[in-house]
Amino acid sequence: MTAITIDTYALISTLKDAGVPEQQAKAQIDAITKIVDVAREQIEHDHKLDDVATRRDLKELELNLNNKISDTKFETLKWIAVIVLGSGMAQVFAIIGVLKLLGKI
Repeated sequence: MTAITIDTYALISTLKDAGVPEQQAKAQIDAITKIVDVAREQIEHDHKLDDVATRRDLKELELNLNNKISDTKFETLKWIAVIVLGSGMAQVFAIIGVLKLLGKI
C-alpha cells in the first residue's frame, strides 16, 4: 500500500500563521497524523481480510467440488457402461460370425 506523507512542518506553520500557538499547532498536527496512521492501518487490515476465506466460503467450495466429482463419476460410469456393452455386443457378433463360417448356424 502507498504511504501517505504529511508535511507536518508546513501544516504547523499554516496554523501558526493563522494565530494558533505553536504548542497547540504541534498537538493538533500530531493528533491528525495519528488519526491518519490509524486509518491507514485499518484500511490495510481490511484489505488483508478480503483475502481470508470464511467457513462459509470453504463449505461452498466443498459442495462445488463434491458436485463436480459426482458429475465426473457419473460420466465415467456411463462411458464404462457403453464400452462394456459395446465390447459385449462385438463379442456376440464375432461368435455369431465364427459360427456362420463354421456352418453351425
